[in-house]
Amino acid sequence: MATDQDSYLVGLIGSGIGSSLSPELHEREADRHGLRYLYRLIDIDALGIAPEKVGELLEAARDTGFTGLNITHPCKQLVIEHLDALSEQAEAVGAVNTVVFAAGRAIGHNTDVTGFAASFARSLPEAPLERIVLLGAGGAGAAVAHAMLARGAGHLAILDTLPHRAAGLAASLNRRYGTGRASAETVQRLPELLARAVGLLHATPTGMAAHPGLPLPAELLHSRLWVAEVVYRPLETALLRTARARGCTVLDGLGMVAFQAADAFRLFTGREPDSARMLADADELADTTEAGAT
Repeated sequence: MATDQDSYLVGLIGSGIGSSLSPELHEREADRHGLRYLYRLIDIDALGIAPEKVGELLEAARDTGFTGLNITHPCKQLVIEHLDALSEQAEAVGAVNTVVFAAGRAIGHNTDVTGFAASFARSLPEAPLERIVLLGAGGAGAAVAHAMLARGAGHLAILDTLPHRAAGLAASLNRRYGTGRASAETVQRLPELLARAVGLLHATPTGMAAHPGLPLPAELLHSRLWVAEVVYRPLETALLRTARARGCTVLDGLGMVAFQAADAFRLFTGREPDSARMLADADELADTTEAGAT
């Protein structure tokens, strides 16, 4: 999306987003481009608004003159019915994390896919991809699933607390990437699946500050696994800490948040972001926040 304006009002809609790095990441990059850029948090928990009311927040932002919005848990799929159009990638994934307002229309995009793909390629370029287990089939899970199958993953076993959601994601992935590339599995099969897997993708809220703990029994992790996390607050989740202790190669969620922010910045402004600089910003901000945590 190209634009010649130099003033932007953007925001993030989601639950429990007070510690998000997005405002600083976007505003720092905007400063480097000489732009007037204001990034606001719209926390549905603080406002006492149900996720299903995301459409009303979307309309209010459009009426207020927002350039666009980022969307996060738990609204990435709920927002779709309130949009005028979807990018090809957002339509394929079935989730939206970026909305651009232009010419009276609200267009949904998904930069989680490209953000995770860039982070994985940077940090785990040689990781094996034959058999991967994915925990979580929501918006983030769908994004990382598409990223990994596009990268050449052989098979993705998907588990979710809502079995129909795992089944729906597996079916859509098989339609797009080929029969047999993904399957919906039950939690009872998790020990067997992980014993044969080379990688574990974690895309549930477990591990966030508000949802502490492990998403699976620690003894299922083995040293032949790489483990990739989408949660980044805290940066070292219980899963990553346990996986590292058990000899796994790990990938935290910081790279994904930095690269998806860069892609969203491009959509909002039409300017080419400095992704490497934004990743350095994310590292700095995460270090500062972790040091100040109690």
